[in-house]
Amino acid sequence: MTKPAPHSATTGRPLVAHTPDELRGALSDAGSVALVPTMGALHGGHRSLMRLARDRADTVVVSVFVNPLQFGPDEDLDRYPRDLPGDTALCAEEGVDVVFAPAVETMYPLPQMVTVDAGAMGERLEGASRPGHFTGVLTVVAKLFHLVRPDLAVFGEKDAQQIALVRRMVADLDMPVEIAGVPVQRDPDGLASSSRNVYLSDAERASALSLSRALTAGRRAAAGGPDAVRAAARAVLEEAAGAEPPVEPDYLALVDPATFAEAPADHEGEAVLAVAARVGTTRLIDNVSVTL
Repeated sequence: MTKPAPHSATTGRPLVAHTPDELRGALSDAGSVALVPTMGALHGGHRSLMRLARDRADTVVVSVFVNPLQFGPDEDLDRYPRDLPGDTALCAEEGVDVVFAPAVETMYPLPQMVTVDAGAMGERLEGASRPGHFTGVLTVVAKLFHLVRPDLAVFGEKDAQQIALVRRMVADLDMPVEIAGVPVQRDPDGLASSSRNVYLSDAERASALSLSRALTAGRRAAAGGPDAVRAAARAVLEEAAGAEPPVEPDYLALVDPATFAEAPADHEGEAVLAVAARVGTTRLIDNVSVTL
């Protein structure tokens, strides 16, 4: 079988591979490879990941796969936005070489029996709110690493707990891949860029801006210590709970970035102030780094 030419050599659009065989063919002479794992519905935040990957590797692969293993029974798997033609066009604009867009049956030809356990860190914050979520995330990331065999994988730091767990998986399982993080990207109004932002009405979006305001207030209170950080952020969220539409917080936590356990009152050094909340039917997350 003749290997398809990479994106830059033909039409200016990336090769779209749907199967492992097509992926292997596309990467047979790839040089260094950077992988950007995504669930599609790509936006400006994803562009920043692709640009770092483009700067660091000969070949850039973007995976587009809505992973059912990381969704709970009452979550938005069925309505999660999907737009492969639009995603491919955005990837072309960023010089991506290969888009790997497998079907669910390709990634999980049998019911997944062996999974990657996220451990105690995976049971906190997002893991407590979404049981099994990080087992699904780490399992699909491990599968993508085996299929793509990247030298580098790039993740957004908006999902701070996720990238911390991926780094721990790579270290614990001796996976030969470097993990790079890109800081949280924000829309012009300050809302953290997310594929789920498309669900928000104008009024819901206005209420959702309280998440970034709460984090900013918390960071500004860092000189007063962990309790002051939490109190300042909590005050903003409590006010937002009375807005119309209201913000319904899931958690607000100041945590150790190495373990995602709550930072004690005498914590010094780096910490992560993380928030999750629901506005209407949309659940959003955000975080900032805080130096104490």
